[in-house]
Amino acid sequence: MKNLFNFYDLMCEYAQIPQKEGLDGSGSCRTFIAIYCNLKKTFVQKNMPCHQKSLRLSEKETEIKKTINK
Repeated sequence: MKNLFNFYDLMCEYAQIPQKEGLDGSGSCRTFIAIYCNLKKTFVQKNMPCHQKSLRLSEKETEIKKTINK
């Protein structure tokens, strides 16, 4: 979506919480500052600008999309 402010966050379909505990020194998912980007295949700083963000679909939207594509 080009009209939104695009930042690295967990609303992106490519974003994932880091699997290593305390990778960024937080030790807690509530205060983490690093996000793993599956598109870039690297860690990125949460809330930094992102030009390739693609919003994650809800479960209902995913099911509808699967039904349409059959």
